[in-house]
Amino acid sequence: MDFTSLIKQRCSVRAYKEQKVEAEKIQLILDAGRIAPTAGNRQPQRILVIESKEGLEKLTKACNPHGAPLAFIICADKETAWTRSKFDNFKSCEIDASIATDHMMLQAQVLGLSSCWIIHFNPDALVEEYNIPDNLVAVNVLVVGYAEGEVKSPERHEADRKPLSEIVFHEMF
Repeated sequence: MDFTSLIKQRCSVRAYKEQKVEAEKIQLILDAGRIAPTAGNRQPQRILVIESKEGLEKLTKACNPHGAPLAFIICADKETAWTRSKFDNFKSCEIDASIATDHMMLQAQVLGLSSCWIIHFNPDALVEEYNIPDNLVAVNVLVVGYAEGEVKSPERHEADRKPLSEIVFHEMF
């Protein structure tokens, strides 16, 4: 499958079968998050795997995992992340964790799985329920599993996305 076909097929799924995700697939997804590029190659991403019934139940205190049998909480280590110290002290935490999340999400799609990238969550609840240490910031939750029902058409982007003429500028805004 070429890259454009892959990204057109991926969509946010909010209903999952109870079927567990195979351990080999989980390892491939995790490896995709591991090899994702990070600012300065600092690799601040820290990934918490949630697949037990109890762990997934705790997740409902922070967000809606849509009944997925697998979740990843993607965090970034604030002490390890690259800092743009020469200019404004911007930290790469959220960017690095989001690139890892994107790689994981696309790997899941290649493996025949569906996913939903969740940023609408209560970070305090995640810290409390999963004992996330102070040096880590929870950036994304990625739920993964086998879709229940039909998923969106890959052709939806022509109607659902703005045309390039509205989002691309050349040389100056």
